[in-house]
Amino acid sequence: MHAPAWLVFEDGTAFPGRSIGRQGETFGEAVFNTSMSGYQEILTDPSYRGQVVVMTYPLIGNYGIAPADGESKRCWLEGFVVRELSKVASNFRSVIDLNAWLDQQGVVGIDEVDTRAIVRKIRAGKVQRVGISSTERDAKKLHERVLASPRTDGLDLVKTVTRAKAERWTEGLDLREFQPVPELFPGPRYKVVAYDFGMKSNILRSLTSAGFDVEVVPAATPWQEVVARQPDGVFFSNGPGDPEPVTYAVENARAFLEQRIPFFGICLGHQLLGLALDGRTRKMPFGHHGGNQPVLDRATGNIEITAQNHSFMVDPDSLDLSKVEISHINLNDQTVEGLRCKQLPAFSVQYHPEAAPGPHDSLYLFKRFRQLIEQHRPAAPGVAR
Repeated sequence: MHAPAWLVFEDGTAFPGRSIGRQGETFGEAVFNTSMSGYQEILTDPSYRGQVVVMTYPLIGNYGIAPADGESKRCWLEGFVVRELSKVASNFRSVIDLNAWLDQQGVVGIDEVDTRAIVRKIRAGKVQRVGISSTERDAKKLHERVLASPRTDGLDLVKTVTRAKAERWTEGLDLREFQPVPELFPGPRYKVVAYDFGMKSNILRSLTSAGFDVEVVPAATPWQEVVARQPDGVFFSNGPGDPEPVTYAVENARAFLEQRIPFFGICLGHQLLGLALDGRTRKMPFGHHGGNQPVLDRATGNIEITAQNHSFMVDPDSLDLSKVEISHINLNDQTVEGLRCKQLPAFSVQYHPEAAPGPHDSLYLFKRFRQLIEQHRPAAPGVAR
């Protein structure tokens, strides 16, 4: 049986609903995701640390949970909001239904709420904290605790999601599940060190299938240790929250730029590159979260439909355009979606070329990283720069 539950915004707006997942109480910043599928990948994406995710698609859970679809080993978001939790999980790959899995993962959620009204509220106003509770019957008392809950601005959430130690990664993409996909770009393999700021597993699979031998390191690994490994390239991953408090990563990025080591960043990694280039970041009104964001590649004129998950952006007015160019823009709101350094071997994108969930329009960026390495690689493998 599902208990009654409340969803309460910090402005006092309350939505009654039904408890799903773990019984209890949780707080976080409200965001909405426009993907029609891929809820398991969303739930296991570390970039949602500190956030309560509202799904815009009305029926969630209809294909259950499959172990291979996780983007990390656990759920990271603070709470989950859906219009209707499916009563049936119909999928031969499913091993457990969504509600039972949410309970196992300790995720507090709510359904039978008007998600259209909730999303319109998030879009119309400033970013708000929310609370979900199946144990508090008085919405006003829950509201008091929402107001006392922490904001994510100014917090370093990366240190709460990064891995504890370095490790090799060897698993590649398997888009057809039962038949291994050949290398996306066959040829010599290059050594890449990937910083884990809350990295999705499909990024690592994409790097491996693109012909890279990948070593993943914790977020605060000093740049000197990475340079000592003599990598052919350095990768900065996605991750949660405000990029400005992650000062150690910005300092590392500056060092790699000075060393002229080929650099590729995705999502938070893109924002960190912007900061390393003396730009600024700022919070967006409601961010981009979903698998249907149109992005223009200004170099080719191609339009990509992209997967995105971010609440902060690089401020275009803060960039020195004599040193860096804006390579990609969002066609919905003209925000910065990509950067390319003019004199240094470095580029980044705000969106997720590895998808999971989302379209695969942007896989070519992993090839672009290979080409960047080939252009700037020393004459002999392993030669220090």
